[in-house]
Amino acid sequence: MMSPITLGTGGFVLLLIMMAARIPIGLSMLVVGAAGSMLITGPMGILNGLKTLPYEHFSSHTLSIIPLFLLMGQFAARAGLSRAMFQAANDWLGHRRGGLAMSTIGACGAFGAICGSSLATAATMTQVALPEMERQGYRGSLATGALAAGGTLGILIPPSVVLVIYAILAEQNINEMFAAALVPGLFAAFSYMLAISLYVRFFPASAPNKDKASRGERWRSLWEVWPGAAIFIIVIGGIYTGIFTPTEAAAVGAAATGVLAITRGGLRWNGLRDCLLETAVTSAMIFFIVLGASVFNSFLALTQLPQITAGWIVGLEISPWVVLAGILLCYLILGCFMDSLSMILLTVPIFLPIVTGMDFGMPAADVAIWFGILALVVVEVGMITPPVGLNIFIIHSMAPHVPLTETFKGILPFLAADVIRIVMLVAFPAITLGFVYLLY
Repeated sequence: MMSPITLGTGGFVLLLIMMAARIPIGLSMLVVGAAGSMLITGPMGILNGLKTLPYEHFSSHTLSIIPLFLLMGQFAARAGLSRAMFQAANDWLGHRRGGLAMSTIGACGAFGAICGSSLATAATMTQVALPEMERQGYRGSLATGALAAGGTLGILIPPSVVLVIYAILAEQNINEMFAAALVPGLFAAFSYMLAISLYVRFFPASAPNKDKASRGERWRSLWEVWPGAAIFIIVIGGIYTGIFTPTEAAAVGAAATGVLAITRGGLRWNGLRDCLLETAVTSAMIFFIVLGASVFNSFLALTQLPQITAGWIVGLEISPWVVLAGILLCYLILGCFMDSLSMILLTVPIFLPIVTGMDFGMPAADVAIWFGILALVVVEVGMITPPVGLNIFIIHSMAPHVPLTETFKGILPFLAADVIRIVMLVAFPAITLGFVYLLY
């Protein structure tokens, strides 16, 4: 009979093997977790757990925020907000050298704040921005690199589904997680724009100049985008000021973007059905992954693997910063192969006790918030890291005429900006926690 710790280690290895075999991660975690729990507690233990666990999780009022924000993103796409945001950014920044690529970053950040998904942001903005950048003579490497990097802003700038999932896993306040993510998200957008500005100084042929838009064109583009901006301000402002709970804010945002899509003619009965169906399918996928993660985490709790690992690492008396660097490196590697939600669900129950059990000179609750933002940042960097970044392949599938090697070249300035940003977020936790302290 294997010891629980050996069983836990073997279960984790088996889970990685099943994922490498392309078995869906939700199913993999469910099967491994159920089988492992059965070996420890017997058949009745896991059956009793499966009888109550799904209800306990999915009857939670907090989880209703996920389909509401997903529906908000569907309505935003139907309302044409992605194109309006890109046009507004282009009219105000496009005349600068590299301005169209900067506009793409700004539009990705704005749309990602409403959409909440990195892959969806990258795919949507590729359809909107890439043809215009190619028409104006932008080099393929800069165009696709900017789109891949801009897509990563979708997970960080609130509201974000993955932020909600992390807050639930780490037992943190969703409002505080949203507040903690705002400044790093804006910092990411600014750093990407700065990277573009420096890049085009060294390679001016990669980004031709564009005629400056007239004052009338600028104000018209702002008029088109202001409803989306107003919805974002109402939703996020309502959360930060305490007027709305996150769930209420998600409901208000979904209703407002739905009305906007109807008034702009982008939403008819068939479109409404498609939006609801897509939201239901995506929500079901997320909830199934959450269920699988819950079963697997219950199995890990029975083996005591996270607690034993945390105690062992703390007992080694290694510098907490070295341990944190190793964990972030692990996230960077995993981000090349896995989507952000699956990775957070899989790793947080193991890594979080380790990080919060070490002395970083601040309370454990603050460490949990700070670590969550760091984890999300590094996970997203992994999604644009060669050779397997998911965002890169999403864009390549939509722009196959741009060689993959060109996209990899184009992503390098953004990776350099990411490295500097990660170092700053690690070295100065106040960048993450300052706004939280200010509000709460």
